[in-house]
Amino acid sequence: MTHFPETETRRKRLLWRATHRGIKEMDLIFGGFVAKHLDAFSEAEIADLERIMDIPDQDMLSWATKQADVPPGRLSPLLTRILAYTP
Repeated sequence: MTHFPETETRRKRLLWRATHRGIKEMDLIFGGFVAKHLDAFSEAEIADLERIMDIPDQDMLSWATKQADVPPGRLSPLLTRILAYTP
């Protein structure tokens, strides 16, 4: 897959952010998923990932551990895949 330079910069920034969330569990879940799949993401998935990055760690962790349901306004196919990921 050919990537444009600005897309590559976005991908590198997203990978760093995904692997440095602040909560170790989220680094493993979120960072692990992004590291494994980022190169295959479409532009739309990159944009969705940028939106997902702004979700607080505590919310993401409670959703990933099934302690809380994801609010319908936050749910997306990509977020569902991330939350289902097992490192």
